[in-house]
Amino acid sequence: MKSLPSPAHRARRLSVLISVLAMLTAARAQPTATPLAPFVTTATRTPSDQQTIGSAVDVISAADLARQQISSLVGALGGVTGAPLFASGANGAAASLFLRGSNSNQTLFLVDGVRFNDPNTDYQVTLGGACVGACDSLEVAHGPQSTLYGGEAMGGVVSLRAQRGAGTPTASVSAEAGSFGTVQGAFAAQAASGANAWNFSAQGGHTDNRRANNYFDSANTTLRLDHQVNDRTSVGGTLRWFHGVYGDPGDRFTNDPDNKDREENLLATAFADVKLAEAWTAHATLAGQDRRFVSENPRVGYATQITVVKNQRAVLDAQTTYTGLERQRITGGVTAEANHTVNTGFGSIDQHQALLAFFAQDEFSPAENVFLTGGLRSDDFDTFGRATTGRATAAWLVAQRSLKLRTSYGTAFRSPSFLDLYGKSAFYHGNPNLRPERARGWDVGADYYFAQKRGTLSATWFNTAFTDLIASSPDFTSEINIQRARTRGAELAAQGALPGAITLRSSFTYLEADNSTSNTRLLRRPRQSGSLDAWHDFGGGVSAGAGMTFAAHRRDVDAKTFAQIDAEDYTVTRLYAAWQATPQLALKVRLENFLNEKYEPVNGYPALGFGAFGGAEWKF
Repeated sequence: MKSLPSPAHRARRLSVLISVLAMLTAARAQPTATPLAPFVTTATRTPSDQQTIGSAVDVISAADLARQQISSLVGALGGVTGAPLFASGANGAAASLFLRGSNSNQTLFLVDGVRFNDPNTDYQVTLGGACVGACDSLEVAHGPQSTLYGGEAMGGVVSLRAQRGAGTPTASVSAEAGSFGTVQGAFAAQAASGANAWNFSAQGGHTDNRRANNYFDSANTTLRLDHQVNDRTSVGGTLRWFHGVYGDPGDRFTNDPDNKDREENLLATAFADVKLAEAWTAHATLAGQDRRFVSENPRVGYATQITVVKNQRAVLDAQTTYTGLERQRITGGVTAEANHTVNTGFGSIDQHQALLAFFAQDEFSPAENVFLTGGLRSDDFDTFGRATTGRATAAWLVAQRSLKLRTSYGTAFRSPSFLDLYGKSAFYHGNPNLRPERARGWDVGADYYFAQKRGTLSATWFNTAFTDLIASSPDFTSEINIQRARTRGAELAAQGALPGAITLRSSFTYLEADNSTSNTRLLRRPRQSGSLDAWHDFGGGVSAGAGMTFAAHRRDVDAKTFAQIDAEDYTVTRLYAAWQATPQLALKVRLENFLNEKYEPVNGYPALGFGAFGGAEWKF
């Protein structure tokens, strides 16, 4: 690793950062309101006013990300409350998300309304390398959510959804270049006309990163089409493609000179919304996913070791909602999935699985400003059997609806993987008698809403217990349900417009995450973590912002000795600015890791140091 910058050099950069924050705070332009997202869908599977739901939900819009000059999925999720995210390397490396302290494979990634991952279909490579398109929005629902979405939703659900095109045709093209040999570009266009609407975005680029054999090439496309058939029926579809090639040198002790990983991930959906009667609607989605991951590891004197993982999934998800009863909204539905996984690496997997699930939910308002939900779901797998989950929430608006008190309780599960059930090698065999991992969790919280929709303050206390966790048998030859864990803590968040026309978004999480079986802390879960971003429009087309993220008090595994260690704390800062030179042309600059913090999110995998990037965007 390179030596640390001199104290004087760090002091100069720190003074610049403090100056920018001071300018943002001291600005005295006319206040502007920041409208809150009027509806969210992830928490209830139906469009709901965010003030009426009993779950903790984060909403990140494409406009938020554009303002912060964030285009990567990793960067977009980096500021989410209670969701520490760590990549095993630089740009393009596989990333893990520990939502409320759950494992990375215990958080469901929902894309365009369908499950993107299961225990056999990993999302970590896509998470580490994919971009968020100009037509995308993100919602994160915290806590067990299997009652609505099935397996893997133990810590919560991350939902990425392409938005419908709207208004007159608009388009933009942008390009950026900067440190580490980075060159990338993007194109976006959208429109709505009569019965038709469309939205399209594409991004791609190259970076060398800093280490040898650590390049990353990527391409992303997102397309959404909508058509209003008549006043009762609308149809549409989405298409997403991610392509990534990552030079993977491993940890800094390995420094593999030529290993590389390639991923192709294609997801297509077709959907329909039908108004069956005045108070009765239905929504159905048919989806197909095809993923291919290849790891190539040439070895001197030996044949190149090639591991291929292929995942194919077909999904039918349908729900119907009835609002004919006073103060109630009843939703029920069915999910059917068929998937096939081939893995030529460890375990030698070639297996199929079928799933059929039924769910029902009642949203009920027994009195003005009181909102309750309750639901049940049954998932039936042809591999290991059935899993039944339930969820209930409550929200109460007080103080002229400026304060919401909320609570939720839910159960969830994670399916055993094909490797867990059927894997075979000379020294390993799967266990077909495994049970699914289980979770039950609750939270209580409050949200304060400022007048004129200028922002919110939120606080949540959560507690989740995990049982039947799958772990290696004592002789390490198989898997058994032997472990328990518990996560608990507090989530604090603030967002909105401050006096002086400052747009602020901040979060802080305190987390206790313990393995109850071994009485040890769970790895890579920081006890304290958080983020802050402040942005100001100075007028004349000039705007600037500053942000930071931090993580403290983590346990990790030493990449060289494999002993557990206390991982280093770190704080990473960034600055960004833009000048709208003309109504069509914007010039942008951003400085990442501004203070050149030397740190390793995962031990042995150094993060990038200071980087400077500049670009331009043309709208037409």
